[in-house]
Amino acid sequence: MDTVTAQLVFGIFVIVVAIGLIYWINRRKFYRRSAAGVEMFSRYSTAVFVRFLERVGKWIAYALIILGIVCIWTYSQMKKDKEKQGIEIKN
Repeated sequence: MDTVTAQLVFGIFVIVVAIGLIYWINRRKFYRRSAAGVEMFSRYSTAVFVRFLERVGKWIAYALIILGIVCIWTYSQMKKDKEKQGIEIKN
């Protein structure tokens, strides 16, 4: 596998991991809610810590999505450059 294709695979993998992370965080938040729709925690410190970690986790996931998009965009640019070089060699 050349580096161009590896970049595409890495970009797709990073986006899938990021979407999975966002899904997992939102699922945990959903199942923490009571019938009244209030999040239930055993202690205040747990609530603060978990919410902080979830916020940081979502920001990391968003950064991973941006990284994946940049990798895929770079892959498309590199592929265009290779095709352009191939066309110039044929002419």
